[in-house]
Amino acid sequence: MKRKIQRSMMTVLVLTLAVSYLLLTLFVYRQTLDIMEDGLAEEARYISRAVKISGESYLADMDAVDRETRVTLIDENGAVLYDSFGEEDSLENHATREEVQEALESGVGRDIRLSDTVGLEMFYYALRMDDGNVLRVARDMDTVWRTALNVLPFMAVTGVIMTVFAWGISRYLVGKLIHPINNLDLEEPLENDVYEEMAPLLERIDRQNKEKEQIEQMRKEFSANVSHELKTPLTSISGYAEIMMNGLVKPEDVQGFAERIYKEASRMITLVGDIIKLSKLDEGSVEVEKENVDLYQLAREICSRLAPQAEKKKVHLEVSGEHTEYFGIRQIIDEMIFNITENAVKYNKEGGKVSIWVGNTLQGRRVIVQDTGIGIPKEHQERIFERFYRVDKSHSRESGGTGLGLSIVKHGALLHHADISVESEPGKGTRMEINFH
Repeated sequence: MKRKIQRSMMTVLVLTLAVSYLLLTLFVYRQTLDIMEDGLAEEARYISRAVKISGESYLADMDAVDRETRVTLIDENGAVLYDSFGEEDSLENHATREEVQEALESGVGRDIRLSDTVGLEMFYYALRMDDGNVLRVARDMDTVWRTALNVLPFMAVTGVIMTVFAWGISRYLVGKLIHPINNLDLEEPLENDVYEEMAPLLERIDRQNKEKEQIEQMRKEFSANVSHELKTPLTSISGYAEIMMNGLVKPEDVQGFAERIYKEASRMITLVGDIIKLSKLDEGSVEVEKENVDLYQLAREICSRLAPQAEKKKVHLEVSGEHTEYFGIRQIIDEMIFNITENAVKYNKEGGKVSIWVGNTLQGRRVIVQDTGIGIPKEHQERIFERFYRVDKSHSRESGGTGLGLSIVKHGALLHHADISVESEPGKGTRMEINFH
């Protein structure tokens, strides 16, 4: 980053110097050209007055003194009467020359072009005299370009000095810029004394640190809870098996012990299955093949699967609403509705009722599960989606609950960008809504 910033600053400097040199060269060129034009105009006027006083013989006398300026006398028809380079006999008619035409029309004419006679780029200045002839003076442009090129050494020296100076300044500024970054305390980002432009970055790092701490704490709690939850059925199974192994169980009690072992083993299998599901949801390794899911039909299938459990507890199950499709992961949506409905059966009263409504609303596709069960106290409603959280731990274990069902529901909702709401009152039942947008 440091080198990149320095390179950028040096590139800007070099471009600035190049543009400055170009502009300065053009300025000097223009200034020199103006000076040359003024000089030629003054010289043309001077020669014109001298010719008027002394006659054309003055031109021959002047030719012996000044060889830098080319002087040409042209009549009004374009014929060359005199040329200081001695070429008047061989020169073609000059009536088509731009500066001559301008001089004949307006009194003064000028042009810059390559001379066919001398093979150099010339600046021509033409002046119409009182007798109608045109006096033309010219000089080659070498002086103008030489003046412009004379600026180059000065600009080169200036460029070197500026480059060295800019390199030193850029190194100092970049070092000052990078120093706070190199010395950031990422553990306590908000405690760093840095420039205000870095505040959003440090605030984001601080949020990420807190999120990581929360996640780490959740993992620790999850590991502790998993250990505890697995230890309980394993201890029961081990205890019952040890009693049976030592022959301390009466023959008529063997079936009861075996039933208890079976229930604890089933509970442990369910727990391990739920843990695996949650782990997959956390890691994002769930199969994300989406399809159109008929929520109404899915609710009916879930009720059919829960019918034996509901019948055993004498709970009436019913589904109402309309067929509505949602594009999502069928397996996850099934788990979500199943877990909520299973809880509604488990924590219901004997002879109670569980109703599922499915349909379209203005807010989206909605699944509502309502029961007449024991309800959830207000202070527990915000925490029921936490892992292993139980409102009534003894009742949950007796009913075979693992404490992970609603956590799976929450993760499934996040995966589908759905909302879950809970309304409940102890002794009057619970109403849970899943809103698929």
